[in-house]
Amino acid sequence: MQIQVNTDNFIHGDERVIEVAKAAVQNDLGHMDERLSRVEVHLKDQNADKHGPDHILCTIEARPRGMDPMSAHHEAADIQAALKGSAKKLRTRLSSVFEKASAHR
Repeated sequence: MQIQVNTDNFIHGDERVIEVAKAAVQNDLGHMDERLSRVEVHLKDQNADKHGPDHILCTIEARPRGMDPMSAHHEAADIQAALKGSAKKLRTRLSSVFEKASAHR
């Protein structure tokens, strides 16, 4: 599974951010590694230079083999919480789709 991390102009996509993003994806989606070809993480600071609650938006898009892409997003006060929230939502969604596909075989 290839993991790509994208950030906007207000979030510096340094090695630490990339490491945290990849760890969040591996933690929640790693067991689906064989069923996913690529996962893209998009981090955006919605308030830019302003401060406030829930200003980081994380969208994670997974590309399951032989299926249409699926995504989930989560807003939080910091990058790590946004990553964890969106990864958990996407894991739940993918698990449901994979279970339904297995039941129909």
